[in-house]
Amino acid sequence: MAQNEDYVPQGGDGMKVGLIDVDGHNFPNLALMKLSALHKSKGDQVEMFFPMSSYDRVYMSKVFTFTPDFETVINADEIIRGGTGYDLKNKLPDEAENIYPDYSLYNIKDTAYGYLTRGCPRGCNFCIVGEKEGLKSYQVADLKDFWNGQKEIKLLDPNLLACNDSISLLQQLVDSKAWIDFTQGLDIRLMTDEKVNMINKLKIKMIHFAWDNYEFKTYEKLKEFRAKLNFNNRRLRVYVLTNFNTQIEQDLERIYKLRELDYDPYVMIYDKQKAPKLIKKMQRWVNNKFIWHSGTANTFEEYLKIG
Repeated sequence: MAQNEDYVPQGGDGMKVGLIDVDGHNFPNLALMKLSALHKSKGDQVEMFFPMSSYDRVYMSKVFTFTPDFETVINADEIIRGGTGYDLKNKLPDEAENIYPDYSLYNIKDTAYGYLTRGCPRGCNFCIVGEKEGLKSYQVADLKDFWNGQKEIKLLDPNLLACNDSISLLQQLVDSKAWIDFTQGLDIRLMTDEKVNMINKLKIKMIHFAWDNYEFKTYEKLKEFRAKLNFNNRRLRVYVLTNFNTQIEQDLERIYKLRELDYDPYVMIYDKQKAPKLIKKMQRWVNNKFIWHSGTANTFEEYLKIG
């Protein structure tokens, strides 16, 4: 029986629960960690799925639509499938969404994962967040809901700076004194002096911004705040989306301008399998930071001659 994760029977009768991370991309599945915590809190036996075992219930969670489904035979009375890889509308029930994650599921010792906000006002055509979470950024948690003194915090928020509560949330991160990783990046178009002052107080190994489209409002914001960001260029990375709605000449213009502003560009290819070889070569030139910073190929044309 297949169901979505937005339906979770009560449990608590000592049932045996198996968990399957369908993606298996070496990044912990937050939904599974929360489901594990929920069932363990009710006295259930929870483990990562083992093919030779039988279960009362198995949860399958898939984030990416391109990930092949799990084909191994599952011996379970009940199978519940969830995640954006299956359906954009399914979601965890509140009792699971609001519980502290079970980090032991992935043997995570000193890193916390979670969302302070959900939603994004941008509605980009290449992104599912607007459809899944809404076209507004809103607070869904405080830091203490998924952090308990770990040295590093990996935030999964799609657009934290768009939230009306962003300043207070940034203050929570400052107060934690932990290393902060904004895994989905920050929206430079929403930067203000108050926000940049808060960000400068954070312990950050690298900040990610994005210049996705061939427009120059983003460029002006990047230019305005470069001198106000107290980080060297190797810690200020800017994603450059390619193979979506731009020509390679427009991609190169963005790349060169980012270098002029003292940012570190990073090329992202939309639908990479179908991308032209020239775009893939451009990505290798920019993203290979040994080549990029070495000065051996300051232009793409120079790289093509030696590549």
